[in-house]
Amino acid sequence: MSPATKAVLARVRLMVPPMLSKFHKGQLGRVGVIGGSQDYTGAPYFSAMASARLGCDMSHVICTPAAAAVVKTYSPNLMVHPLMRQAETEDGVQEPDQGQIDKQAAAVCRRIVDQLLPRLHVLVIGPGLGRDPLMQATAARVITAARERGLPLVLDADALQLVQQDPGLVRGYALAVLTPNVVEFGRLEKALLGDGGGDGDGGGGGENDNLPDKGVPAGKSGARAARLARVLGGVTIVQKGAVDIIATDYDTSGPAAAAAAADDDNVDVDAKGGHTDLPNPLVSDLPGGRKRSGGQGDTLTGSIATFLGWRKAYLDGIWDVTQGGRAPRLAEQTLVPLAAFGGSALTRECSRLAFAKKGRSLQASDLTDEVYPSFLNLFGTDGQEEEEDEHEDGGPRL
Repeated sequence: MSPATKAVLARVRLMVPPMLSKFHKGQLGRVGVIGGSQDYTGAPYFSAMASARLGCDMSHVICTPAAAAVVKTYSPNLMVHPLMRQAETEDGVQEPDQGQIDKQAAAVCRRIVDQLLPRLHVLVIGPGLGRDPLMQATAARVITAARERGLPLVLDADALQLVQQDPGLVRGYALAVLTPNVVEFGRLEKALLGDGGGDGDGGGGGENDNLPDKGVPAGKSGARAARLARVLGGVTIVQKGAVDIIATDYDTSGPAAAAAAADDDNVDVDAKGGHTDLPNPLVSDLPGGRKRSGGQGDTLTGSIATFLGWRKAYLDGIWDVTQGGRAPRLAEQTLVPLAAFGGSALTRECSRLAFAKKGRSLQASDLTDEVYPSFLNLFGTDGQEEEEDEHEDGGPRL
């Protein structure tokens, strides 16, 4: 582990809630995953289960009725809501009327907003979404509704196509995280900047997850990710590749940062959100496995979602986040990129552990069982109040 990665993970660790008896159900994160269609049932399951295994209290899947019947058989631990709808087809060929699509999407979105959004802390959109026009139109409306409510968003797979078509859905929304693989990143660059490129099939997401970025050095790749984040007005980009690049758009230097540090020794950076000393972009360079099976990116989205749920708990102050003055207080604007970094590091560790056991037979489902062991490897403890910083297996990697 590089010193830079170790330093960033130490900050991520400060976001992780301890396990205290005073907490009640739901305080440590309520995550929803929108996706799951006739063709793709695994992706939303992998995302929701990663979120649950990492430690969120409640994990929901919002999908079509056909997908719901299947996802429910995967695990009794998930709450599955068959609220999404696909467009009607005739002889297997879709001939949607746009007016009808818009009307149906509005109705479906209304049900989701009324029944679920008030209960959630974070929303993942994209795993298993597919490109059905009604599913896409509904997802776009839900993104807008979630943004109006200040709900953090993690967008992946076919939800990224929505951003290509209408960047305004997320532009300027600092609580949005986009997780493109190399092909999806190229499409976004081409759509928003007129360069990049690449094409590929849609689907559950992850067919090219964590592939090397065509030999592009991390520095150049980081500049590309930072440029895309800037064009989108401060969203966080997780550019997946041989290393993962986490980029957003804030100033990382200047007199305000120094003034903030001088003003309060317990404030990591400017608590008012003006500046931060957190590097931008961040480089997540932990070694992962060498098998590129589809669906590994779904573990990433679910993991990021749980860290974003813990972000809310951190900001709500449900525990002493400064540990009696021993720990710095993280600036609010750093919490989203830190959550993204935490999810990336954890997913890469899951991949490494799973590959060590399964080799070339590794599948996305193998990562699910490695979420908790990976957490312990990276962060050292379960976060219990009386627990020491080192655990019986020889101490944390930090």
